[in-house]
Amino acid sequence: MSPATATTSTTASKSQLAYDLIHDRIAEGAYEPGSRLVLGRIGDEIGASVVPVREAVRRLEAEGLVTFERNVGARVAEIDEHEYAETMETLSVVEGAAVRLALPRIDADAVGAAREINRLMRDQLEHFDPAEFTRLNERFHRTLSDPCPNSHLADLVDRGWKRLGRLRRSTFSYVPERAAASIDEHDAILRLVETGADPLAVELAVREHRLATPNAYLHRGDHHAPTATDSTRGAA
Repeated sequence: MSPATATTSTTASKSQLAYDLIHDRIAEGAYEPGSRLVLGRIGDEIGASVVPVREAVRRLEAEGLVTFERNVGARVAEIDEHEYAETMETLSVVEGAAVRLALPRIDADAVGAAREINRLMRDQLEHFDPAEFTRLNERFHRTLSDPCPNSHLADLVDRGWKRLGRLRRSTFSYVPERAAASIDEHDAILRLVETGADPLAVELAVREHRLATPNAYLHRGDHHAPTATDSTRGAA
């Protein structure tokens, strides 16, 4: 291997290392939306110059996770609340329908697997890791929707999950109080499945559950302590 080739290979590996570090920290909520990325500091962490870090940032910018402004630099992208709401609304419809069609194929083993995943999610509550909780949450949902015999519908569900991943890995980072309620709702859905409830009731339960988290996220600032401005406004 020539020196030039070796240098290129090293830069590429450092760029991947920087990409993984920044990506994971965004996913875990360590880098919050709008926070500035100091490329030199990240380079120091991985023992590299800013060149491979800048390459990693360009990749993340293409994926919509980072924005770059002239004279400002790289920042973690803000969540596009409109796109997030639309994605969750669409996913609630297609996933609900997919689970309804999958019901004849969801046997005792599948229900048991879903219950075990939900148990792992409940264990997460003591030492909450939003990224891991979100991974388990997706596994739970896919356990019920993947057996759907309609391949087109299953593909739409898969696209919804991938689109969510591009928007933000874990909304639970911002509304952690939704985690326990989400687990309880999972249990309720599984009881409907186990007891042979009307398929439409199962579909509607999945849709309602799916919409609860974005509703909590989008209205997370509604319940705040009253301020002097609020008091004045209320008296007007």
